[in-house]
Amino acid sequence: MFYTEYDRFLVAVDAIIFGFDGQELKLLLVKRNFPPAQGEWSLMGGFLKGDESVDEAAVRVLHKLTGLGNVYLEQLQTYGDIARDPGERVISVAYYALIKIDDYDKSLAEKYHASWFPIQQYPNLIFDHNEMVSKALRRLRRKAQIQPIGFQLLPEEFTLPQLQKLYEAIFQKDMDKRNFRKKILGFDVLQKLTEKDKEGSRKGAYLYRFDRHKYEHLLNEGTGFVLKVT
Repeated sequence: MFYTEYDRFLVAVDAIIFGFDGQELKLLLVKRNFPPAQGEWSLMGGFLKGDESVDEAAVRVLHKLTGLGNVYLEQLQTYGDIARDPGERVISVAYYALIKIDDYDKSLAEKYHASWFPIQQYPNLIFDHNEMVSKALRRLRRKAQIQPIGFQLLPEEFTLPQLQKLYEAIFQKDMDKRNFRKKILGFDVLQKLTEKDKEGSRKGAYLYRFDRHKYEHLLNEGTGFVLKVT
């Protein structure tokens, strides 16, 4: 046995889960069912098991709440303030995830007393979870300007108005329709389909699909995806 002279701590993962309902960017939260802070709103989390990495633990926690795998998941930051959890000395590794709201298992959400909240109107959270959400939102906004990660929040097929609405929801800013379309189409990473979505109007709007091969070609050329929002 090695390192016996050192203190031991609990290690946890917490998941900041973002979704988009077509109008608003939302945050998935759970009502905590055990002390401390029982009955209060919290991020979904769990403790690290002895046979898994922190990344594996984050995937497990996310799947446990949503039923989803193979989604966008990124490590955000490690939180280790001594008194951050009144129950025990716990070091938490925070992750943020982007999921399609229509795809997640709603029965699991009911099981864990989970609810979606608009990103501008979510309740006060336990411990340092408010800080985690704020940092995750800043990271999402920064990366959405330099990588096409926003498409992770949309259905596979979408319209340009839906795409613009997503970016407006992420950045909480209205965007000029002409300028947005000029910028997004100028990257040439979208595949225009022959079908139209006619839910919004009789004329309808053409559906598009994100083309990962075109995006990879863009990266290979050294051009990249830069959608600055001011």
